[in-house]
Amino acid sequence: MSITALDGKRFAEMVIQGANHLAANAKMVDALNVFPVPDGDTGTNMNLSMTSGAKEVRNHVQEHIGKVGIALSKGLLMGARGNSGVILSQLFRGFAKAVETKPTISAKEFADAFEAGVETAYKAVMKPVEGTILTVAKDSAKKGLHAVQNSNDIIEIMEEILKEAKASLKRTPDLLPVLKEVGVVDSGGQGLVFVYEGFLAELKGEKLPDSPATLPSMNDMVSAEHHKSVQSHMNTEDIVFGYCTEFMVRFEEEKMAKHPYKEQVFRNDLSKLGDSLLVIADDEVVKVHIHSEQPGNCLNYGQRYGSLINMKIENMRQQHSNIVGETYTPLVSDRPQAPKEQQEYGVVTVSMGSGIADLFKSIGAHAVIEGGQTMNPSTEDIVKAVKEVNAKKVFILPNNKNIIMAAQQAADVSDEEIYVIPSKTVPQGLSALLAFNPAGDVETNEAAMIEALKHVKTGQITFAVRDTQIDGLEIEKEDFMGIAEGKIVVKSKDKGQVAEELLSKMLDEDSEILTILYGEGVTEEEVNGLVQYVGENYQDVEVEIHNGKQPLYSFIFAIE
Repeated sequence: MSITALDGKRFAEMVIQGANHLAANAKMVDALNVFPVPDGDTGTNMNLSMTSGAKEVRNHVQEHIGKVGIALSKGLLMGARGNSGVILSQLFRGFAKAVETKPTISAKEFADAFEAGVETAYKAVMKPVEGTILTVAKDSAKKGLHAVQNSNDIIEIMEEILKEAKASLKRTPDLLPVLKEVGVVDSGGQGLVFVYEGFLAELKGEKLPDSPATLPSMNDMVSAEHHKSVQSHMNTEDIVFGYCTEFMVRFEEEKMAKHPYKEQVFRNDLSKLGDSLLVIADDEVVKVHIHSEQPGNCLNYGQRYGSLINMKIENMRQQHSNIVGETYTPLVSDRPQAPKEQQEYGVVTVSMGSGIADLFKSIGAHAVIEGGQTMNPSTEDIVKAVKEVNAKKVFILPNNKNIIMAAQQAADVSDEEIYVIPSKTVPQGLSALLAFNPAGDVETNEAAMIEALKHVKTGQITFAVRDTQIDGLEIEKEDFMGIAEGKIVVKSKDKGQVAEELLSKMLDEDSEILTILYGEGVTEEEVNGLVQYVGENYQDVEVEIHNGKQPLYSFIFAIE
């Protein structure tokens, strides 16, 4: 059996099986996280990103491979989570761009598309690191280009790409010493290998035995992404636009003659009917997501341009009441409330823990996205938050190094004027937000917020999820670990001892303020003991205490 031309329908099946295979092995990819902390989420991020891409492909299955590629690119772009998910989206963005005009592709065009994906992904990363998913993608794409010189069979090309991807994955510890020290391969590279395994299996007409029958449903994803505690901090009656409305319009020439489609006009008109608006279009359809009080008006407007497909309307007040365990009573008035007036500046920040979220809001954040260590928000989540802020200029504080790329991608696809401040930790985010001056201009604020990142040190206390050896430390499962500026510096079975030793390594004569954010499960006695330790040993350091309510991390320290 050989395949010399690949069409859209076959490619769509490749994408779906690749996503299935990655989903089946996402936990295994998570387990490859270098640090033994309970937030190894590379597999989760790649899985949710690829699932979003595959879902969009399923809505656009057709013979034309270029159009299927565009659908994959759009789905991945908006669903991308974490660095691994963003890089995955960029790999297939380049792939899609290379084939977008082609109804079918040859083996050479297939290999060229993988190479184009690598070029796009490398350009998207500010400082590419070898020994990661980028290296695996690059090496395997080069192998594909070499293989096509001797074969016009797409199956054989994919076999060579996968073979080299596996070989490159095995070499990643030689390029990244930390991987070799811990004894694992790169997690993102492993995720990409699972996707490629799914591709090859579909080309050969095989079904991988460990693949689930279907992709996770969007409802399952929502359940995984949001915790009840988040919803409990708002009242049902506070929901302004009560119906989450999603639909697609398939363009029709007759209607388009009367109402030519212009995306900005379409977007502006719909924005008057609600908030959280997202519009994504190609030559055939436009996809809409909006929160509205009159979903029927949104659908009626869409029909001016063509026929409605894939409609979904959900009562968010009912959903909220179900989540928080309340009895839902429909509002007496269904009259829409006027959207809030646009403001000059907005600040969107990412936080884990309702206490930290409240702290961000108290010092000026306009929107807080629930996320961080265990669940990185997607590009789409960030875009929605930016829109809900309704400001002319929006600053984003990711507060996690694994969210910065998704934030930058949100800035690229959003119509709003967005500035990403590359905060890698919650303390950095708090410091940057305190440096923000609503009366200042954009350039001054951006410079001040970035400068503020340099003047705070971050410490964290969490626990090990497995035995490992890293940074010269022999760590056993369930040990408490002290992390200073991203590096594990102390470990012990005693949480209090770890906290004190970590502070002893981080506090010095220049330290003036220590902010302690304590998390879930931490007792008042533990907090008081830590405050007493600082008071006895660092008399000149002022201590501030906040109940961050963050999961997994007993303490987060901010030292200024």
